[in-house]
Amino acid sequence: MKKWLLMLGIGMLSISCTEKKNEKKALGFTEPPKWAREAVWYQIFPERFRNGDSENDPSWKDIQGSWDDPIPKSWKVKSWTSDWYEADDWEKESGTGFYSYVQMRRYGGDLQGILDKLDYLQDLGITALYINPLNDAPSLHKYDARHYRHIDRNFGPDPKGDEAIIAKESPVDPATWQMTSADKLFIKLIREAHKRNMKVVLDYSWNHTGSTFWAWQDVLKNQKNSPYADWYEIERFDDPATPENEFSYKGWANVHTLPEINKINEVNRKHGHPYEGNIHNGPKQHIFNVSKRWMDPNGDGDPSDGVDGYRMDVADQIPMGFWRDYRKFLRGINPEFYLIGEIWWEEWPGKLMDPRPYMQGDIFDAVMHYQWYKPARAFFAQTEKGMKPTEFVNKLQATREGIKEQSYQAMMNLTASHDSPRLLSSLYNRENAYKYMANPRDNKTYKLHSPTESKIWASECMLLLHQFTFPGSPQIWNGDEFGMTGADDPDNRKPVIWSDMQFAAETATPPGVQKPVQSVKANMDLANYYKKLIALRKNHKALIYGSLKFEIADDAKNVLAYSRKHQDEEILVLFNRSEQTQDIRNNFLKGSFKELLKNKKTKLDGKLSLPPLSGTVLLKK
Repeated sequence: MKKWLLMLGIGMLSISCTEKKNEKKALGFTEPPKWAREAVWYQIFPERFRNGDSENDPSWKDIQGSWDDPIPKSWKVKSWTSDWYEADDWEKESGTGFYSYVQMRRYGGDLQGILDKLDYLQDLGITALYINPLNDAPSLHKYDARHYRHIDRNFGPDPKGDEAIIAKESPVDPATWQMTSADKLFIKLIREAHKRNMKVVLDYSWNHTGSTFWAWQDVLKNQKNSPYADWYEIERFDDPATPENEFSYKGWANVHTLPEINKINEVNRKHGHPYEGNIHNGPKQHIFNVSKRWMDPNGDGDPSDGVDGYRMDVADQIPMGFWRDYRKFLRGINPEFYLIGEIWWEEWPGKLMDPRPYMQGDIFDAVMHYQWYKPARAFFAQTEKGMKPTEFVNKLQATREGIKEQSYQAMMNLTASHDSPRLLSSLYNRENAYKYMANPRDNKTYKLHSPTESKIWASECMLLLHQFTFPGSPQIWNGDEFGMTGADDPDNRKPVIWSDMQFAAETATPPGVQKPVQSVKANMDLANYYKKLIALRKNHKALIYGSLKFEIADDAKNVLAYSRKHQDEEILVLFNRSEQTQDIRNNFLKGSFKELLKNKKTKLDGKLSLPPLSGTVLLKK
């Protein structure tokens, strides 16, 4: 690993000229906030980030409704540092396989764990936290809301007390809503993050609730007589005059524990495509009330104490009319609020959605930019059939067409998430199409261990260098900076391997899969590389606001170069994707430069020799 980091010339980074200060102007309704264009994102999956308070760990009762298979009464919280594939006694007792009982696992991650690591994130250079759902829910992922309006009871210091507070409220009347201990701790988290100049973006799914959601429970009990019967996409109510239960409804992705919220006035709805319509007024108003709650927690009209944005899950499943109304509502509370959508698959597994209909300024400020990562993976790791520089440039240019530059700069350029294989595993399994057959259930040959081949590490270093020098805001999936491995969900959701913990080696394997024994330890060389790349981006405004020009795309040499220009700063980024040293000749390589990754001044006469599988960043002097 160190060899390849050194080839990229890691050294002290210089601080270039800073952007001239301008008077702050009001943000236009269609514009993304400036902070989002400058953001370095860190995505936190709360249950697996850090257990800061073992006293609030979930009980058997807290997780009921999260999974179909019966949860053994002997269930208990899993040791954070245990072997991921090793079964505890209760897991064996469940009588199910790994990929069933792993969904019943809890490791105890909570808000205190996030608070405890804010200084680490600040030192890393993070400026924005994207936090997966915190709403009260029985699952490990929290997309199956039990209560939208409250933080999960087991993320705060008093789960039983919080449950009692919630029970006394009217869910539809915000005037009765109280602050639970978990709610108060979340507000403290926002405050502490803001002190460290970090923004907080919270994840929600307005497409569906969980089966334990209060309104759904009323529907199950009272059927068509429930005041919330029209909140959901119900196909048929039970007929009490018959012995059968005719009740049927639509669950998201046919998952019956995730009943879908009722959409109205739908026009030409087709999976993977935007469509017109709205959400029924009952749940819509509840969603607006919950959204306002976390944007202005004390209700004084000043949103500075609230969250700075929302990330919207399965956003393509919700009508465009709702999103337009929602943006107006949010910007009416906070004119600099950030709204980002998950716009992913048009056709599985080969075709991604076109995000442009959502990026015209009336809906989202940005999308999670899978459309950038898919070709970047193909080029730098030479996945599947591989990709030549000219094809890569064409793919990148296509992602920019029809999107304003300032909006493109606010895109979240992610390399991995809770819904995809970890970056290192994604690059190591380069014979796989993106996300396809990317788990040991479907693919017994999927490599689950850390690579030893130096070219895999080199591919990651190059891709990361590209991520932090290309337009868009770079994102880190928690733990990826430590070189964590993991196939697609659920193997990508292992507990973060903190350097202050001793982890058991991975000796166990999934059924039918072979892999070498792997020690589990944070790769601090890689973490320091991330830190240097973050500093590089933050110290050079050209890498944030600069224009983009592709200078070289040489298929014969497998060399790529692009320039970024902003005001009086010009930066050149060059990659040699081949496995031989390449001499790069170009007029822009004439003059005095500073090699930013080496903190070294150099003069070039139109030629640069670049080692194999490496990249460099040059500041023109």
